[in-house]
Amino acid sequence: MKYYLLSVIQPSEGTPPSAEALSEVMAGVEAFHQELREAGAWVFAGGLYGPETARVLRPSGEDVLVTDGPRAGGEEYLGGLCLIKAPDLDAALEWGRKAARATTLPVEVRPFLHPAGD
Repeated sequence: MKYYLLSVIQPSEGTPPSAEALSEVMAGVEAFHQELREAGAWVFAGGLYGPETARVLRPSGEDVLVTDGPRAGGEEYLGGLCLIKAPDLDAALEWGRKAARATTLPVEVRPFLHPAGD
């Protein structure tokens, strides 16, 4: 098995969904997570606060500088992630398709450099 990161891409601009629409999305996301668990592909998943809550740490000589906010602005940001186990890229892409349908947002699928230790 290999590990894959499913990154949920959140738009920076636009109107947030209504409470009712968000409730439907979250129900779909929970169903997706349950499907991952039942398939033995679940490792971890979670949403992230917006980039305005970020802190960036940069080495500077013997010190590390901490600054507020994201390093770079953009039209999109990482809104959440899901770490999964899958036998190959095709299987990971299928999970990514399910994640995109559940979240109604774009999802990036990326393999980890090193295989899982199991």
